[in-house]
Amino acid sequence: MARIGILGGTFNPPHVGHLILAQEAHDQLGLDRVVLMPVNTPPHKELHADPGPAVRAELCRMAVAGDSRFEVSTWEIDHDGPSYTADTLRALAAAQPGDELTFLVGGDMAHSLPTWREPEQILALASLGVAERQGIGREDILARLAPLDPDGTRVRFFDVARMDLSSSLIRRRAAAGLSVRYLVPATVAEYVDGHGLYRPQR
Repeated sequence: MARIGILGGTFNPPHVGHLILAQEAHDQLGLDRVVLMPVNTPPHKELHADPGPAVRAELCRMAVAGDSRFEVSTWEIDHDGPSYTADTLRALAAAQPGDELTFLVGGDMAHSLPTWREPEQILALASLGVAERQGIGREDILARLAPLDPDGTRVRFFDVARMDLSSSLIRRRAAAGLSVRYLVPATVAEYVDGHGLYRPQR
């Protein structure tokens, strides 16, 4: 049995904040590995300046290359339509029934879980690994999720240093012709610059 963390997202592009979160989850939650899973089409979010799911997956592979703690899954990209967490976790549990799954989210996403599609099923299939940062407190999250986790065993917290870094900031910098070096892994920065990703079309 392997303890697997699932970190979903658009990864448009993946940045050091994603990797720090993955590393802290791996270390603090005792995970064997963390799987980055870029979405195909997010069900509740519009993708801006999307270079396409295949490119986002390749950027993720570049970001984690050479680190055995991390890997990339294209399961959601390989399936058409919106990416729903419950469907993904069902497929992963069926493919590797002995694995222990932990779905990794930020505090704001954890707080909104009751509004997601099939939230009970999500917590039945995986525990929730919540990145604890400034903002929504642990007590508020636990109270919000209590109806979904009455015995209090499905939610675990881990600490992540607060970083004001987002993929949208990186896209804006790239669009303005500014360097994204040090905000993303070096290979990702080289790809973004070399392929003119996120720059206005001329």
